[in-house]
Amino acid sequence: MCKTKMAANASEPTRTRPRRDSAPPSRPPRTRSASTSATTMSSTSTVTGASTSSSVASRTSLASLRESLPENPHIYDVAEIRAATNNFLARRLSSSSSTASWRCHLRGKEAVVFQRKFRRRIAMDELRDRLSVICRSHHGSIVNLLGASVSGSRGGGGGGDHIYLVYEYVHGATLAECLRNPRNPNFTVLSSWTSRIRIAADLAHGLDYIHNKTGLKIRNLVHNHIKSSAVIVTEPDFNSKICHFGTAQLCGETDEMSPETDESQKFKRSDSRALRFEGVRGYMSPEFQLTGIATQKSDVYAFGVTMLELLSGEEPLKYRLNKSTGNFERTSVIETAAEAINGEDGEREGRLRRWMDRRLGDSFPVAVVEKLTRLALECVEESPDHRPEMGRVAGKISKLYLESEKWSAKMKPPVDFTVSLAPR
Repeated sequence: MCKTKMAANASEPTRTRPRRDSAPPSRPPRTRSASTSATTMSSTSTVTGASTSSSVASRTSLASLRESLPENPHIYDVAEIRAATNNFLARRLSSSSSTASWRCHLRGKEAVVFQRKFRRRIAMDELRDRLSVICRSHHGSIVNLLGASVSGSRGGGGGGDHIYLVYEYVHGATLAECLRNPRNPNFTVLSSWTSRIRIAADLAHGLDYIHNKTGLKIRNLVHNHIKSSAVIVTEPDFNSKICHFGTAQLCGETDEMSPETDESQKFKRSDSRALRFEGVRGYMSPEFQLTGIATQKSDVYAFGVTMLELLSGEEPLKYRLNKSTGNFERTSVIETAAEAINGEDGEREGRLRRWMDRRLGDSFPVAVVEKLTRLALECVEESPDHRPEMGRVAGKISKLYLESEKWSAKMKPPVDFTVSLAPR
């Protein structure tokens, strides 16, 4: 094994070679005294100590380097946001009463700016702290938050009426657009089972990261915007990324509470209108509709609805005309999934195949689909106590993904044989 120069100097003292023109020594070389050995040992320990202190200093410098990495949030000036979005006159990606978004370039990066209203006033120092810890969270299934800007200020407090959240731009389309194309209802890019189970696995692990693995100071972290239109499907491998991570915390939509807080106390706190916030019809859990407060279990409910949407290709809520009565009747994807999965075993496979998205061409592992459907129905249980937590959900979907990979390998045509048309 080669030794470094420092190690060689520490373990092997150098010897002076006699000159060729000088006579050889007439007496044997002297043995090293105890003081010399002590000096050598002291020198060795000094080098070792220097090496240890150097490693400690190295770790300290790495820690300080982490603090200065560009993942620290950008605090944008409103004038900078205005210039990038052409004074908010650029073409909007989406628009509603509470949010709007623009695609633009900011500080050399392609980004998307979301404008959202504050649901509750947040002090600027608290807003900066929340922004800092959220920007430091990175996962392959989550769109990264780059920074934010607050429009104006009032009374030296938190800020104006709106906050502008700057996210990285991800090339792709939303899951809702991939599943339902009004111009061509019979076509979808997600025409294979492999693409859909991959999206399910990405979403499960991304939400599990938000709930359990961010390591943030913000307790009881929720997403509160899980829906098919808030999921980006990327090409060419059809991976998925969750949008709007951190929006609920930065807009004052949630009130972080300690884990010791009793569930009943959480619901009692909904008396204040400042703590209530909007939800999306079809994705709201029963307790969310009742109290207006989102929890991690309400995220699980919205995830379950999105999974059923991914399997069937249908919207969470749909209105159909009853020709016999002439009235419109509302159908839920949860109800249709429960009808398909329950009942006698002999008819279950047929009902499940009819319920699944027909654009899959009836090509999917029925056993895996049944397990995933049952798992999604567990996530949409009426009682939040009966819903699983996302760590368990992500683990189960990972196993179903592996089963799907085995099924896909069996379905591929064999390529290890040759065909000859010559006469025999």
